[in-house]
Amino acid sequence: MSTQVTNHPKSPGSLSGREWGVLLVLCGAIFLEGIDVAMLNVALPSIRADLGLSTGSLQWVMSAYVLGYGGFMLLGGRAADLFGRRQMFVFWLTVFLLFSGLGGLASEGWMLIVARFVTGVAAAFMTPAGLSIITTTFAEGPQRNKALLVYSGTGAGGFSTGLVVGGLLTSAGWRWVFFAPVVLSALILLAALAFVPKAPRPERTGGSVDLAGGLTVTASIVLIVLGVERASHTSLAQTLLTLGAGLAALLAFLAIEAHSANPLVRLGIFRSGALVRANLAGLLFAAGFFGFQFLVVLYLQELRGWSTLETSFAMIVIGIDAILSPLLVPALVARFGNARLILGGLLTASLAYALFLPVGADWAYLTMLPSLLLLGIAFALAYGPLTIVATEGVKEEEQGLAGGLLYTSFQFGAALGLSATTAVNVAATASDAPSALLDGYRSALWVPLAAALLAALISAFGVRARTRGRTVTASGEPAADTAPRSGQTELPASH
Repeated sequence: MSTQVTNHPKSPGSLSGREWGVLLVLCGAIFLEGIDVAMLNVALPSIRADLGLSTGSLQWVMSAYVLGYGGFMLLGGRAADLFGRRQMFVFWLTVFLLFSGLGGLASEGWMLIVARFVTGVAAAFMTPAGLSIITTTFAEGPQRNKALLVYSGTGAGGFSTGLVVGGLLTSAGWRWVFFAPVVLSALILLAALAFVPKAPRPERTGGSVDLAGGLTVTASIVLIVLGVERASHTSLAQTLLTLGAGLAALLAFLAIEAHSANPLVRLGIFRSGALVRANLAGLLFAAGFFGFQFLVVLYLQELRGWSTLETSFAMIVIGIDAILSPLLVPALVARFGNARLILGGLLTASLAYALFLPVGADWAYLTMLPSLLLLGIAFALAYGPLTIVATEGVKEEEQGLAGGLLYTSFQFGAALGLSATTAVNVAATASDAPSALLDGYRSALWVPLAAALLAALISAFGVRARTRGRTVTASGEPAADTAPRSGQTELPASH
């Protein structure tokens, strides 16, 4: 049953007080997810020093969360459609709260990795549920676009805030970066119980959750990322065996979905070219974004000797997207459309990475600033429009699935980006000497650049498709009324 509020007149894109209340709660959740990841990012060197972790193990502190998040995201999105979005959101927010606290109590590296994995699983169920509450509460078009851009901007704000807060907390002790989200989670949980309206449990008509599909796609993601991560320090045969097992699991997943009466992912949803491009571009964009930030943190703290707080303030400029996303991007979407903004954002990210390639051992901050500033602009231009394109035109009962697909792409891309940049960095670093460390960073920086350029190439087809279809949309409306909703012309008439 739709929860859209349409029984009172208001200008396009305006929100009622009740709708703002729901949106702010959900923005709090995505803010929590952003601040949690960012605080951990700046705390990594301190965690390594305290727990005695290698670079490979340190990467898994991040990747464990990403794998849990990305591996279970499709299952989480479908569970929201089947069991109720509010129910899934509230329950898994509680799990997130508990295991974030347990991460702060870890005394061994493996304990922290396990806690982060479960926290990631909780986020995998919580996040698509929250996104689908937005996409089923706000009418498609200007109102939903505004809500999604505010939502994405809040997530960006969480990340940029987390960089500074993480530095402050790490100065007092890295465990505080896990305890702080517990307090924030509790406040959001109370607000969710008060403001997010209850809705009837969806009719399931005898359907069941596709556990076999969920297990095989999770196994596929874990094995492929593991194969990439271990490529630099294991034999070629072992690497190929691991990657082959991951691809086999992926093929098994596709076979299960094709023959399942209640598939985790209805394969017909991929008939939308816009949705496919948004997911591929999101995967590659996340790969470059997370890989680049991982390298910058290592460069600043391990080669330059900057403190966590100095690193936090250096990178906070990336948080300009938190301002641009809700204030400027809606007007740009209305003027140029989602497809052009996505392409512009990806090209801007490519320029940011390219400018950082010749990084030196004694670069001044002003020399680094253009790359960091451009990356924040790129995130603002690409992230919100990608979310809009990946969820528009999808049936209400599959909004959880659409959100799950997009966030799976983001997280799988983040895991691959972290693994690939780490693998190249380790392989290209001959010793602990400063010159050797710098060689490793320079080599690994090509990974984010390649990912962003490939994403831009894929997105260019979206601009071309939008240009071809601008005369009339699938519903027969004039293109002038629907220009921001790029990709709608490619949706099948019935899906």
